[in-house]
Amino acid sequence: MTERSLDELGPVDYLVVEFPPGQQNFTGAAAEELMRLHDAGIIRVMDLIIIGKGADGTVMAQELGDLDDLGPLGRIEAELAETLAEADVLTFGAVMEPGSIGAVLVYENLWAAHLGSALRHA
Repeated sequence: MTERSLDELGPVDYLVVEFPPGQQNFTGAAAEELMRLHDAGIIRVMDLIIIGKGADGTVMAQELGDLDDLGPLGRIEAELAETLAEADVLTFGAVMEPGSIGAVLVYENLWAAHLGSALRHA
């Protein structure tokens, strides 16, 4: 990734998804779609953290680099800005159901970067 100024930054959003206990079916389709959006220049993945909540309420988090098999996400692991802090993880984990797994994705909307820059200059 090339360095860009803050003026060139597109709007940043986040997406939080929780997978209830016993209903997790990770086929890799979501990772493939995320990489399709990345490769098409629609978004830039800034951070992606997997959060698990144990049956006892313990919140655990893994960054992409912590995972054994990154699959297609391995191509972006070194480019992540790692914007989420431990406090963010604990906040998201607090509302999760025990035994569930969640994902927090922070992404830049590259498609809107030029619009954002124009609006900042207006």
